[in-house]
Amino acid sequence: MNHQQHAEDPEPSERIPAGPLFVPVRPGPTGYVTRLFRTPLGSRTAVGFTTEQRLAAALGPEQAWVRLAEPALRALAEPLGAATLTVDPQLVAPAVRPVPAPAPALTPAPARRHRRLGEWDPQAVGALRVAGATAVVSCLSMWIG
Repeated sequence: MNHQQHAEDPEPSERIPAGPLFVPVRPGPTGYVTRLFRTPLGSRTAVGFTTEQRLAAALGPEQAWVRLAEPALRALAEPLGAATLTVDPQLVAPAVRPVPAPAPALTPAPARRHRRLGEWDPQAVGALRVAGATAVVSCLSMWIG
């Protein structure tokens, strides 16, 4: 058995892609820029796919991409704080989209009518409960010391 040949073989867990990767990009101020992602633990990572079909399956068919070799992608991502490269990620969360705010009501608020003496007002009852609870706590704190 040749030990030198065995020593140069990559570990089975190492995934070195053969050829350029399909790298997701987004429009920037002067052209397209590489999209960076986050790992499940929150660190930044560059992402590349070995086939266009894998990119489309993870990010959708409308995702723009460029072809970059692995060393070029690492060189672009490292200055931006992405020290790792993830190849062919399986699970990708959907893009965050802002939820539209509900339209304000155009109907004017009803005018408050005057209440007759003895008529129940839910806001007044709530204020009485808060005032009563404050009084009880104050008495207890004075009594306990």
